[in-house]
Amino acid sequence: MATLIGAVLVGVIAILFAHAADAAHVLFMRVRDINPFIPLVLTPAIFVGITVVQSRLAPEARGSGIPQVIAASRQPRGRAARALVSVRSAVGKIFLTLGALAGGGAVGREGPTVQLGAAIMVAVHRLLRVPMTPGVLIAGGAAGVAAAFNTPLAGIAFAIEELAVAYEQRVAVLVMGAVMIAGLTAQGLAGNYVYFGQMGGGLSIETVLVAAPLAGIVGGVLGGLFTRAMLALRGPGSTLAAKLKARPLLTALVCGLIVALLGLASGGLTAGTGYEPTRAMLEGEGGPLWYGPAKFAATLATSASGIAGGIFAPSLAVGAGFGELMAPLFPTERAGLIVLLGMAGYFTGVVRAPLTAVIILSEATGSSHAILPLFATALIGDWAGSMVCRKRLYHELARDFLPRSILSKAEGKVKRGEPAA
Repeated sequence: MATLIGAVLVGVIAILFAHAADAAHVLFMRVRDINPFIPLVLTPAIFVGITVVQSRLAPEARGSGIPQVIAASRQPRGRAARALVSVRSAVGKIFLTLGALAGGGAVGREGPTVQLGAAIMVAVHRLLRVPMTPGVLIAGGAAGVAAAFNTPLAGIAFAIEELAVAYEQRVAVLVMGAVMIAGLTAQGLAGNYVYFGQMGGGLSIETVLVAAPLAGIVGGVLGGLFTRAMLALRGPGSTLAAKLKARPLLTALVCGLIVALLGLASGGLTAGTGYEPTRAMLEGEGGPLWYGPAKFAATLATSASGIAGGIFAPSLAVGAGFGELMAPLFPTERAGLIVLLGMAGYFTGVVRAPLTAVIILSEATGSSHAILPLFATALIGDWAGSMVCRKRLYHELARDFLPRSILSKAEGKVKRGEPAA
């Protein structure tokens, strides 16, 4: 009963959050239409304002939201876990992410929906006095992915690859139940839509043999570079990250100014999740060749500021931009599918979850016919990303939210040659 109620609530709130996020981005674009120079003041000011509110009212809401759920699942009954997936952190996550989108930040809502889903599931279980286990948080986070993208299978894959440290049958049943219920609720409210629109056509074996390795290697390397840069700027143990965290307002101001300048130079294309430019490129309408690098820089600057907001959708948009750079090398009528492979390579290089990448992209574009090229690209992208950065982004960022006792125990295991997880 707790899983049923929690999953329905996740589906409903995820859809409401999605509509609010779209409205926040539209609001920013309307303000920008008044005068394109307004964001040069507005974006840094909002970044600073979010940093102030976040540090005082909801410090657990900073960043993506996925590292928080990973950290909380390590010790679900601990005090730190209760704070990371509390109702306060969930409410703070919603409003701070909406603020970032309204300010022109290059953030996504999918990562925040993972933390939101876990918080909702935990709150319902506590209300009904059901014992708290890691499976409750994993189920809530996975349901958040399913509802955010309208991709139930991707929710299950994400739970297996990213959220769950150890999987058991009872957790698997709980996750699948929550994901399917949340997915059905989201579909009932928003319709059986395809996130990026329906894609048709196919790729010849000759094209796949060239495009998949190219997209996998280039995308994986670039994704690995993003991870290395992100960990240098925000990761635990980084000297530069420590300096940035010591001056949060100045960091937010400078990052906000960088994002605003990129938005000014790109005509506003680098702001928000990147959904519209990505969809246009997938549909073969094309896009500016500088979009991928510009979105890469805007996403990195936004994430480095430490404000609330995810990198899921922006990473897909960056991948689409780099895929657009490869498209001229192949037949024009297959440009959309080449862009799709670029998304798979880069996204896997960042998140290091190839199964999740393939299922999200195949479900979100209705392109099950391209699943084999997507798998080939994602597996190569995972390998290439690991060559550039061995550490997995979300799991490394989760260390910032873990209690010192758990970190010390993990470090002791590593010294003894035992598995840290």
